[in-house]
Amino acid sequence: MNHGTRTEGPRGNDPAAARRHAVVVGGGLAGVTAALALADAGVRVTLLEGRPRLGGLAFSFRRGDLTVDNGQHVYLRCCTAYRWFLDRIGGAALAPLQDRLDVPVVDLDRPEGRRLGRLRRDALPVPLHLGRGLATYPHLSLADRARTARAALALKGLDLADPSLDDQDFGSWLTAHGQSARAVEALWDLVGVATLNAVAGDTSLALAAMVFKTGLLSDPSAADIGWARVPLGDLHDRLAREALDAGGVRTEVRTRVTSVSVNGDGGWNVQVPGETITADAVVLAVPQREAHDLLPAGALDAPGRLLGIGTAPILNIHVVYDRTVLARPFFAALGTPVQWVFDRTDASGLQRGQYLALSQSVAQNDIDEPVAVLRERYLPELRRLLPRTRDARVEDFFVTRERTATFAPAPGVGRLRPGARTKAPGLYLAGAWTATGWPATMESAVRSGVGAADAALGALGRPRPRRLFALEEAA
Repeated sequence: MNHGTRTEGPRGNDPAAARRHAVVVGGGLAGVTAALALADAGVRVTLLEGRPRLGGLAFSFRRGDLTVDNGQHVYLRCCTAYRWFLDRIGGAALAPLQDRLDVPVVDLDRPEGRRLGRLRRDALPVPLHLGRGLATYPHLSLADRARTARAALALKGLDLADPSLDDQDFGSWLTAHGQSARAVEALWDLVGVATLNAVAGDTSLALAAMVFKTGLLSDPSAADIGWARVPLGDLHDRLAREALDAGGVRTEVRTRVTSVSVNGDGGWNVQVPGETITADAVVLAVPQREAHDLLPAGALDAPGRLLGIGTAPILNIHVVYDRTVLARPFFAALGTPVQWVFDRTDASGLQRGQYLALSQSVAQNDIDEPVAVLRERYLPELRRLLPRTRDARVEDFFVTRERTATFAPAPGVGRLRPGARTKAPGLYLAGAWTATGWPATMESAVRSGVGAADAALGALGRPRPRRLFALEEAA
């Protein structure tokens, strides 16, 4: 980048457009979404990312001949914003959805030959679409299945606009509605830990109700699962970069923003090493602690609230075997520390054997353990879960750690999450941690980018691009 102060020059012959320049700070899904939405509306955009790549915490890297995702990410059919994002970058075919929800669940506490159950749906109206799957789910007693159905109906009746839900924890609500410890383990936490990164007792009822009402009780197909069949970097970095380039966005990686301040012309100065970039609008699409450090005085009434939004870790364990040991694309597990196991063989480019990724949410107890300790802990569990591993050789074992993978969805977090608009004209916030109404997911990140772009476009006097805002707007 050139040194000094730069004001982005106009593209085309529209003199008014020369006054409309936005800087997006952060190249994760929130920042890329905001940049694409602003560019689609005719705003000139500069995207600044401190890392050498785009994609935020959903990225890939090379390990020998493998292309490795830092963690397993999935989405649901109800994730309309992330599905729009995939369409916008031309990647929808690379991350297809299941035809119909079907989750194999293996319970090691059951005898051999009776360990496999399935959570699946039928093509029936809500809530009948889950009736047969719940009635035949072997990991709950008949009494637990009946009580679970009644709790689901009670959950469906909750008003997500009721602010008091955020002050309650989901675990207490489940207990009050007759849910046994076994039902919580085998159903509610099976889903909730993966989507919320917290157990029921540590989760805001508001966020838990949102997840279950939207994913399981809104539309029969809402919970159908999708995941990338290629490395995440192919989607969130390569295809995203191509879409940004095609939209005229100037993208700078390895460029860390050191300050954001109002200039004398009523616009903004964005400081990077050796240069000041001026803009009419700025979107801070960075983690909450980084946003706190960059916010100018007076931008939020209580900026310290951002530091009150806790974080939660996710650990991913990667195992390469010399042969095929798993015949299905993924499964969830009970009665073991293992949570979810995915086959990443084809996506990684592995030519021989099989590569499994274990996604371990709520990983506070494991996140700092040495690799050798994790190897001794998890390889025996895989031998218990997958009989074919007992004769297989482990070719590679490694871990990836995201210590601040998500915000912690604790009771009361809702009042700490800010909206897209700040009190400083022309300054906006984006990120999965902002007030989207969703937990910390790819969907929440994209929705936040939509919300920040919408707010900025209104201030910049630009029309809202119809193809973007056809999706349900962020909260």
